[in-house]
Amino acid sequence: METNRRLMLMIDGDNAQAALLPQMLTEVNKYGVIKIRRVYGDWSSPNLKPWRDILHTYALKPEQQFSYTSGKNATDIALIIDAMDFINSAGVDGICIVSSDSDYTPLATRIREKNLFVMGIGRRGTPQAFVKACDVFVYTDILSSEVEDVISEIPLPMNRAENESVAEVRSVTVDDKSHSGGLFRSAFDAAVQDDGWAHLGTFGSSLRQQDPGFDPRTYGYKLLSQLVQADPNFFEIQKRASKGGNTDIYIRLKVDA
Repeated sequence: METNRRLMLMIDGDNAQAALLPQMLTEVNKYGVIKIRRVYGDWSSPNLKPWRDILHTYALKPEQQFSYTSGKNATDIALIIDAMDFINSAGVDGICIVSSDSDYTPLATRIREKNLFVMGIGRRGTPQAFVKACDVFVYTDILSSEVEDVISEIPLPMNRAENESVAEVRSVTVDDKSHSGGLFRSAFDAAVQDDGWAHLGTFGSSLRQQDPGFDPRTYGYKLLSQLVQADPNFFEIQKRASKGGNTDIYIRLKVDA
């Protein structure tokens, strides 16, 4: 994964949660270094107060855009104009758009056409056209669940019945992968080698290419390796020693899966 990209973070303040900013920054930093951080919106609106409260803490630059006409989203237009200026000036290697608005689909497509990296962050209900136009798309419900996991680590009194209830809910969340079977098969077919096995890294890249929103955390695992090892009924795993003394993981799908 390339981590030296110069990235611009562009946040639609009317369409994003300020409370998740720390998690968003962590995600974006996995793919490069954030050189520019901007939040767009009408700062006279009380809806942007959560963003105003953290501007200085996270070195965010507020971009004012008045809503001149009711029903028209001037914020979208301002963000898009700035993005085009930066991709044409070669000032950045990629852009991360934080929004769930499908209006950014043409922008994401244009960024990729310029051979630049484009990342999206938005709600699970984000239109697939926008998701698929990105190289990587991260759903905010995953980030929200990580915040909840941290909170859940704080010991709280809980009776046996409550413990069993929590365990049952987590089990269903982790094990319900049937809806992704088609994606896994398609990605495997694209990554498989002549010997019938696929390198895990190549398989992961194929998953991302076919579904930029794919994330093992959706199924309760931080890593793809943990996900495939947790489902022996669907995946076969083979570990091979590499030239550098490391161990590479190869997978193939069970015939009767």
